[in-house]
Amino acid sequence: MNVDEPTPLTSAASFKGSAFEDLTRNFSEDAIDEILIEATRACETEVGRRLVPFTLTETHRAEGIDPDELGAIGSGLQLDLQGSLGASYAAALGSGIGALVRKVWLRQHATHFPEMWAYSDVTCTVTLSFGGAQTVAPMAGPTNDTGLLWFNVGTFCPIGSLVQVTYSGGYQTIPADLRRAAKYMAAAIFCRELDPERSSNHDAGSLEALAVSWLEPYRGL
Repeated sequence: MNVDEPTPLTSAASFKGSAFEDLTRNFSEDAIDEILIEATRACETEVGRRLVPFTLTETHRAEGIDPDELGAIGSGLQLDLQGSLGASYAAALGSGIGALVRKVWLRQHATHFPEMWAYSDVTCTVTLSFGGAQTVAPMAGPTNDTGLLWFNVGTFCPIGSLVQVTYSGGYQTIPADLRRAAKYMAAAIFCRELDPERSSNHDAGSLEALAVSWLEPYRGL
């Protein structure tokens, strides 16, 4: 069985160096690390998106053509060499480039502090509704703040195609407020672990509410 071991939003050293040190006294180092991982996943669940580095595959239905994007496509629009080749390929397959989907938005992106976020190892496969598949290279993106992938002109991606994107992403530098939210979330978990013995002076509900309030800017739209 695989073990869920993401990089925690806050470290054991940082947590034990805070006002919550007393909560950790009856826990082993492994137990502390496990609770910090649980707190990290709880933060991600609360905001509805991934935060710490990850690798996953998303599936999208190709849809949405911008009628203004390519202008008067049939009246002498100037294209660069790559665009001309793409237009020629699309025409050979029986489609004009104005009828092809060019944009896909990844679900995982930075809603806050995009300069601390990074993508890597992005691959995209388009499976056509009438059969066949192709690996395509985005013209631009994904963008950290919106997750936009923008395909090259002429990429053969008709409406209804299945678009699968495999990529790595996440905050490479953890914003300070995310670390604070994770500390509050972890403290709430520790409190609930200790609650049967009534050995904690901290209130789990209040701590979790604090975590939620600090997570608000990162919530999924």
